[in-house]
Order: sequence, then C-alpha cells, then structure tokens
Amino acid sequence: MPLITSEQVAAAYAALSTGDRTRMLECWHEDMRWLVPGHNRLSGWKNNVDEFLAFMAEVGRLSDNSFRMDSVVVNTTEDSSADVTRNTGHRAGDPGRRLDIDVIHWMRWRAGKVYEARGAIFGDGTAQYDAFWS
Repeated sequence: MPLITSEQVAAAYAALSTGDRTRMLECWHEDMRWLVPGHNRLSGWKNNVDEFLAFMAEVGRLSDNSFRMDSVVVNTTEDSSADVTRNTGHRAGDPGRRLDIDVIHWMRWRAGKVYEARGAIFGDGTAQYDAFWS
C-alpha cells in the first residue's frame, strides 16, 4: 500500500477550510466521521460531510471566522495520519475571549480519502476549549 503523504493531509485540511461540499468530497468520504473532543455544545461525533460542514459553520459563527488550525507537524503511515495543530481564535463579540491550544488529529484513510478522524487536546487545553465554546 502507498504511504499517505503530508501533501494529502494538507489538501484534506484545505478542502475542509473552504466549506464547499464538492471540494470536501475530493478528500473526504461522504460518510466520514469526526470526533470533536471535549464536553461542550460542539463536542461529539459528526457522522457525515454535511454534519461536519454544519459544525464548521458553527465554529465560524461562534468565532467570528477567526478560528485557525496552523499545522505544526504531520506523520503518516500506509492508512493513517497524525498531525499536531495550534488552534487559535477569539469569540464573536468578545475579542478578549481567546483560544490558543495544541491539538492532535488522528485520521484514517481509505482509497486516498479520510473516512474517520478524532481530535485530542493536550494538557489543560480541554478545559480552555470547553470554556471557549460554552
């Protein structure tokens, strides 16, 4: 099996950031699943592309479109990738309420597309993440 590449991971995130369903389906299976960590209104499984796009739209709305995931490092295998991102942003209507956490995403791939992903947050970042989105 060919190795998943860091370029594929970057393309998957680029497609995701557009909010465009057609573009997202180039890199993500339609029935993809993503587990959002934490214990807040955004946490839990997103069970297909449409649920995930709705989640991303809500992230944009709640953060006044300031939310960013900046890549730190990407590791890949034949059928999975793990990447660390620095996630930052501020809450809509409250620029002083800031998020700045390190997150790891583990993604499973099939036929060159992501079909499952899970996020995990380092240290006290989970408490910060929950407070930010609550």
